[in-house]
Amino acid sequence: MPDRTPDRTPDRIPSLIRPDSALSDALSETPPDILPDALSTAPMLLRGGVAIPLAKCPNRFSLSLTAGQALDAVLAELEQRLSVAVEAMPVLPDLVELQSQSADLEVLMQVARQLPQVAFASHIYEMLQSPGTLVYLTRQITLQFAPTAAAERIQRLSAQAGLRIVKLIAGLPKTFVFEVVQARFNPLKLTQWLMQQSDILLAEPNVAVMRQSFYRPRESGYARQWYLHHEGGEALAPASHIFAEPAWNLTRGSRGIAVAIVDSGIDFNHPDWQSEGKIVAPLDLQDGGFLPRPNPGLTGQLDPCPDTHGTICAQIAVADETGRGVIGVAPGCALMPIRLGQFFDDQTIEQLSDWVIRQGADVVCCGWGAAAVYFPLSLRQRVALSQIATAGRGGRGAVLLFAAGNANRPLDGWIAESGGTLPEKTRWLNGFAVHPDVITVAACTSLNRKAASSNWGESVSVVAPSGESAPGFWSQLAGRVATAPLLENLSPVRPIELPAAIETGDTSVACAIVAGVAALMLSVNSDLTAQQVQQILEQTADKILDRTPDAQLGLSLGSYSASRHSAWFGYGKVSAIKAVQLAQQHLQPLLLPDRWLEYASEQQLEIPDGQTDGITSAVQVSEAERIRDIEVSLELEHEFLGDLVIWLLPPWGGQILLQSRALGRLSQLKTIYSLETTSALQSVLNRSAQGEWRLRIVDLVPSCQGRLQRWQLNLGF
Repeated sequence: MPDRTPDRTPDRIPSLIRPDSALSDALSETPPDILPDALSTAPMLLRGGVAIPLAKCPNRFSLSLTAGQALDAVLAELEQRLSVAVEAMPVLPDLVELQSQSADLEVLMQVARQLPQVAFASHIYEMLQSPGTLVYLTRQITLQFAPTAAAERIQRLSAQAGLRIVKLIAGLPKTFVFEVVQARFNPLKLTQWLMQQSDILLAEPNVAVMRQSFYRPRESGYARQWYLHHEGGEALAPASHIFAEPAWNLTRGSRGIAVAIVDSGIDFNHPDWQSEGKIVAPLDLQDGGFLPRPNPGLTGQLDPCPDTHGTICAQIAVADETGRGVIGVAPGCALMPIRLGQFFDDQTIEQLSDWVIRQGADVVCCGWGAAAVYFPLSLRQRVALSQIATAGRGGRGAVLLFAAGNANRPLDGWIAESGGTLPEKTRWLNGFAVHPDVITVAACTSLNRKAASSNWGESVSVVAPSGESAPGFWSQLAGRVATAPLLENLSPVRPIELPAAIETGDTSVACAIVAGVAALMLSVNSDLTAQQVQQILEQTADKILDRTPDAQLGLSLGSYSASRHSAWFGYGKVSAIKAVQLAQQHLQPLLLPDRWLEYASEQQLEIPDGQTDGITSAVQVSEAERIRDIEVSLELEHEFLGDLVIWLLPPWGGQILLQSRALGRLSQLKTIYSLETTSALQSVLNRSAQGEWRLRIVDLVPSCQGRLQRWQLNLGF
């Protein structure tokens, strides 16, 4: 197996440090009776500033081989010495899992550690807060020392723990990656002991966990890509697409913009990327090399990431226009396929970061997450992601997107679970999705409602169309687990359909759609920073509303706060045309309001049928500040909305047309009129807000009845 240890070591820190004999037994897998109380408690994983309780897994352990050694020889020697069958499964390029149903695990591990080919062996653990999530220890530990720690103190602590320096972590003072040099030392106990030392601010073991994809493709033929553009139809709400067609009038993508699809690999023979220069800088992070093909051999319980997963995400984002099959959101852009294996650790994310920065990826699309209910990122992972978003693209930052996940659970929060394998009170955390430099994408449906399975929370940036499926998460031991209570009768919505598969409702597709929109934006203005791309995506997003409580948890989070954010929809549904237009016009930093104030009228009013006087509803604004932004939200019902005309009447006189008679046979209207959707509202900018604001609705055609339910004026100052 490959040795991933760098050849060089930093100055002033010795490359090999002998372990202190007094700690040798205390830090081993099988501690003696004199083990200090602080190290004899239940195993805990220190990560992200918290301690995560673990339990040892029976009948399985992991090991790393020394450089150049063959796994088959180790398995043969173990089976010969103990007369038992041992099965092996690769985890990382230099880490494998061994299982034996008939051998004593401690004896098997002891024998393995004595073999000269074995560099490290450890128990495998299960997260108690995330049943079914297995944790694989590696030989590496991250240590961050206090600013006052002298080099001699760092050397002495490292010597006591028996650690060898691997590398410095760029951008963080006195922060190093070390490697355990004793095959029997337990990194969990090492980090617990190290955190008791006053000179150490952080100690984290590098662990591997399984990766899960955020959608499940199913066999089907190609139908039509309604999410790009549609003119209405069954189970299609008006404007539930992303308005790709008008965006394509401005650009279909530049070949100089590369979208990295970080996933399970792609089918290199697929017709959607056979054009000249389409594929750039491919990489296989699992097996090495530059041909990231999917591995169709992994099936069953160890298959949360189907072999077609990466291919489908790549099609959604950047499929060529070939005249057959499907077209991507940004068909003219280049594709940078990067394959992850079933598992990832700190080094995997660092290698990903290094590659996309060096190879110049413009957009990095990750439609996956950890197969865990609670997963805080390690320090190394947080730093690596920040480097992508800040150091990529020559310092402008690569646009980094992650899918929110498909359990209908908070990205960071507690849920009282009912039934199933989860604790009654469960803390959910998606460390990738809550990273401050990540654009987190959730999912909506063809009816402009929340997708039933989409995760939610304050970290959601925008949503994009997907389908509908029952919420659930992946457990390495149990496979796919549905979150409770089980949803059986889902809303009849349009799925996302491709020639070889159907995706019925998950956030990976939504993430790939937004990645394509970001690529279109950079195609018209490559000078945008990653932060500006996120800001434009959020500012131009369409505010969709869904006040219906979700069928599983009974929550209603589909409206927007004073900061213009919704837990379900982020800042709204991505709009390709508005995002590309603003990216093209963007010459100066966007000026956003410092604060927003809301003025709502909850009075319900019947709309007179066929009377030109109509109805008027008013709100009073006392602030005299000048307006920097404006939104008008309203909810009404009418038997035929095409009969109605709606105006906003500002305090200084005149009227602003919000809605013409263009709604046809619709009977429900829940929408938000903004500067991006209603250009006439620009006339209120830089004027004093003080006075009475009125909403006027007129029904111009007799015979149909209706009612204004509520409306709200949102002013940004």
